[in-house]
Amino acid sequence: MLTTLNAISPIDGRYRGKVEGLARFFSESALMKYRVRVEIEWFVFLCNDLKLGGTKVLNTSEIKTLRDLYLKFDEKSAERVKDIEKTTNHDVKAIEYFIKEKMPSSLKPYGEFVHFGCTSEDINNLSYALTLKEFGDNEFYPVLDELIVVLKSMAKKYAGVAMLSHTHGQPASPTTVGKELMNVVARLERQNRLLRGQDVLGKMNGATGNFNAHMIAYPGIDWVKKSEKFVKSLGLVSNLYTTQIEPHDFIAEICDAVRRVNTILIDFDRDMWMYISMNYFAQKIVKDEIGSSAMPHKVNPIYFENSEGNLGVANALLGHFSEKLPISRMQRDLTDSTVLRNLGYAFALTILAYKSTLTALERVELNKKVVQQDLDNNWEVLAEAVQTVLRKNKVKGAYEKLKEFTRGQKINAEGYKKFVSGLDLPKEDKKRLMELTPGKYIGKV
Repeated sequence: MLTTLNAISPIDGRYRGKVEGLARFFSESALMKYRVRVEIEWFVFLCNDLKLGGTKVLNTSEIKTLRDLYLKFDEKSAERVKDIEKTTNHDVKAIEYFIKEKMPSSLKPYGEFVHFGCTSEDINNLSYALTLKEFGDNEFYPVLDELIVVLKSMAKKYAGVAMLSHTHGQPASPTTVGKELMNVVARLERQNRLLRGQDVLGKMNGATGNFNAHMIAYPGIDWVKKSEKFVKSLGLVSNLYTTQIEPHDFIAEICDAVRRVNTILIDFDRDMWMYISMNYFAQKIVKDEIGSSAMPHKVNPIYFENSEGNLGVANALLGHFSEKLPISRMQRDLTDSTVLRNLGYAFALTILAYKSTLTALERVELNKKVVQQDLDNNWEVLAEAVQTVLRKNKVKGAYEKLKEFTRGQKINAEGYKKFVSGLDLPKEDKKRLMELTPGKYIGKV
């Protein structure tokens, strides 16, 4: 029996409890359920929308009975599909036979219209498209939105807290904690908008995308328009120009967009790790938790580290998906099939990482005293301000004067004021520089 202790994947093992909700989108059973859904909706469409010759108009009770096959699809249903697949050795054909087996007796005479005109990829592409769309709406976007809300709240809370910047790891012109957090928010919000605007495509056009079988059986039907209508009825965007497979470009686009979100968060996780190491942020102590097996004093930033690590693995997979999935030899090869089955792993790692970052943010608080001390210990960062005012007043060699005064040296408040007081500057400019401190030199934030 598979348990969290003997599972090969940590997603199904150690981390199962944190991402088990994703099973309803990415498990084998979930894929079966989506396939049943597409097959049933296509059958209903043929009967009640097209009123295809040889079919019958389904009544409300029959439609309900059919839709219950996917609405009430459970473990027993999945096991039956697997049993059928042992004979067919074809997963989509097993779905077709499962539906025919479960159809009400009044519809048995019309069983051959299940999977009518379809290639397996008509069913698969729509199933995966629905998976990604509904995973996004129900799992991905809510967690990403929560992360953005938390970061925006922190940015507002710390909007007025001046902080020393570090460029190339060296003290640089001050900023505020809130502004640096808003940088992350702005980046995430932009990617969120791009992702939400992404088309989710689907096709229902037969073995090589030309409606060959449809046209030979029912030449009088405008199959292009009907196909578009059906795909749209599922909440998807119709792609009419395909081979046997929908070319997966939109999946690659989604993967690349999610990778960008993940990369932004890797950047953020690393920055927070650095700020914690500098004691800018302190970590809240949780009673009975252990930071290090050898060093009792430690409280390690494990949630930021966990997030960074899982985002890295997720991005490696997402990168492969975006490079591989749009490529298929001539009209079809099967290499995409096994790759698509791994989408859930990459997205589970992504969700796990987002949740780790959220947990990490709950456990940190700004150490304002340390942040202020670092500002007070680095008056040399005001060299930029002084040399810029000197340039404004056309003082020759302004940059060089400040370079000689500050480079490689620690400057305190007294030394700074003494230097500024000796400058030949207009009264107002000198007054402004004399009143300046690292904590006040934050520009417009």
